[in-house]
Amino acid sequence: MIVAVPRARKASTEQTRARIVLAARELFTAYGYRSTSLRGIAVTAGVSHPGLLKHFATKDELLATVVQSLEDVNAEVYEDVVAAGEPGALPFIEIAKRNEKTRGYLAMYAALMGEASTPSHPAHDTMRERYARLTALTAEAMEDAVLQGTVADDRDPVGEAVRMTAAWDGLQLLEQYLPERVDVVTRLEQHESMWALPVGWRSPDDDATTSETAAFRPLAEFFPAEDDTGYASGRLKRARIVTDAMTLFATEGYGDTSLREIAEKVGVSKSTLMHHYPTKEALLGAVLAARDRTIRSRPSYTPAATAAAELRAMPGGAAENAKTAPGLVEVYAVLSCEAVPVSHPAHSYFEQRFTRTIDQFAELFRAAQAEGAMPAHRDPEHEAIWLTALWDGLQYQWLYDRDAVDVAQHLAAHLDDVLPGT
Repeated sequence: MIVAVPRARKASTEQTRARIVLAARELFTAYGYRSTSLRGIAVTAGVSHPGLLKHFATKDELLATVVQSLEDVNAEVYEDVVAAGEPGALPFIEIAKRNEKTRGYLAMYAALMGEASTPSHPAHDTMRERYARLTALTAEAMEDAVLQGTVADDRDPVGEAVRMTAAWDGLQLLEQYLPERVDVVTRLEQHESMWALPVGWRSPDDDATTSETAAFRPLAEFFPAEDDTGYASGRLKRARIVTDAMTLFATEGYGDTSLREIAEKVGVSKSTLMHHYPTKEALLGAVLAARDRTIRSRPSYTPAATAAAELRAMPGGAAENAKTAPGLVEVYAVLSCEAVPVSHPAHSYFEQRFTRTIDQFAELFRAAQAEGAMPAHRDPEHEAIWLTALWDGLQYQWLYDRDAVDVAQHLAAHLDDVLPGT
């Protein structure tokens, strides 16, 4: 009996910690790290606030435990899948299937991926280490697959690993917005099947020679219109408000930024700010529209003569964006992940934006296929979804390690594989 009491207490303590971690994971997933309080977690876990603090002194400590618990599970899954697989078999599909069955896993990482991209976020270093670890594990699996002949020997294992982990993250985010159109497992299976083929492979029966130029809409037609309403002084004031709001949304998140804080940064009263933007939701819409307009309608952009050329020019735009507008990449990363919950005021914006982007890319790939630049065995819809996911995923990785990830280089390598035609 003397021994049983401490054991019972230990078991009770472990159960309470487990309830707290589960509650934190659910709330971090639903509302984001910044917008979740320890008191809210305590209520959800069914413990008092002082009782929670006995287990976790800070929210940062609790977040680290939540992330580590998920990582521990994924590490075990990875080892199990690799151990059970045949030599050269890739483990990614099986891991993706298990991830989808882990309650809260996909939503948690989709939300955390963008939120923690800000260097000041407490999970930033953890997520950066996660990317490095995943890339190393993926590259190791790819190298073995090349040796075993299940992946073509002209494929670069490290480059493919970076692009695979990036697209995987992007797909997990897309699935949160477009579940009827994007299925992570299906897309991974379709892409993985291409690795057995050499880079830029084309069937001997697929004639690439064509003089046809298929109809397509250049990217310029999708640029948001400039805000030219009102007097020049008013337009300048709105532009200043939007620029400063972008900065605050990127560093603090939308949920934790108030109109008063934005007004103070701009140097106007709250009533003046509300004259231009009556609600924070209206300001958010202006920020997102300005971000799209600025990052896509760059001065160096000129419409291409063919769809394939339009697609091949995209990496150059990505390089320019990273160099001249890194803050806009940051605000997109933070908000696209923060807005995953349907209740978020920007959720419908990103849902529509992802739909529009995939439609636009699919149109370009269909035209490139008609031109003979894309082989017949490639599916324009899949390539559109994959390119959207890859681009976003590479941007997230770049925000965690700007020296290690070259977004433009990886996009160019991917498009060289997809568009081998002249």
